[in-house]
Amino acid sequence: MALVAAYVISVLSTPAGISGAVLLLPFQVSVLGTPSPSVTPTNLLYNVVSTPGALYRYWRQGQTGGRLALVLIAGTLPGVIAGSFIRVKLIPGPRVFDVMIAAVLIPLGTWLVLSRPARTDQPDRPARHIPALVLVVLAVAVGCVGGIYGIGGGALLAPILIGTGRKPSEVAPAALASTFVTSAGGVITFTILSLHQHVSVAPDWPTGIALGLGVWPVAIPVPASSPGCRMS
Repeated sequence: MALVAAYVISVLSTPAGISGAVLLLPFQVSVLGTPSPSVTPTNLLYNVVSTPGALYRYWRQGQTGGRLALVLIAGTLPGVIAGSFIRVKLIPGPRVFDVMIAAVLIPLGTWLVLSRPARTDQPDRPARHIPALVLVVLAVAVGCVGGIYGIGGGALLAPILIGTGRKPSEVAPAALASTFVTSAGGVITFTILSLHQHVSVAPDWPTGIALGLGVWPVAIPVPASSPGCRMS
């Protein structure tokens, strides 16, 4: 079931420019019954397993994210560690976490509904790049949300970066690289925290791996010329 669900959600979400991470977490809670707070690192594990295929595709195209990826990672990695501690220590219960799910999904869904794709016949907008220090601070905040919710942060960072004039072809590999490193850091952090907790904190490894593998048929066959971006 996990493989099929991940595949279906990825087919539906990839055209919108995001991965299935934000949608898979509610599915895990309501259908798979993954316990809280174990559901958060399980979702991060999904990112770790699902992103290498797309990262390899970008690498083959000569897109590595460059300096932008390093700036994002510098913020999101410490942010996800802080968010992991907050998730375990302050909001381990399911009720408060349900509110957190709504707080992430409602703004993201609103953005997806209201956003309009750029017209190809229009000239490129002038870039208004966010200063590196400000971007690191923003990435820390996004990473913290990712550590609490269980996403890498690309779905939150990408609209901001693209809105400032950066090209999706530049943002996509950088955000995806940040998602991979951040999610790996979150999985490690939750695993360490689980050694000192009496509740289920460690990832559900079979579920997370199965969900991640379900995305590979969607992520890999994309043509090399495609400019589409896949965020988490």
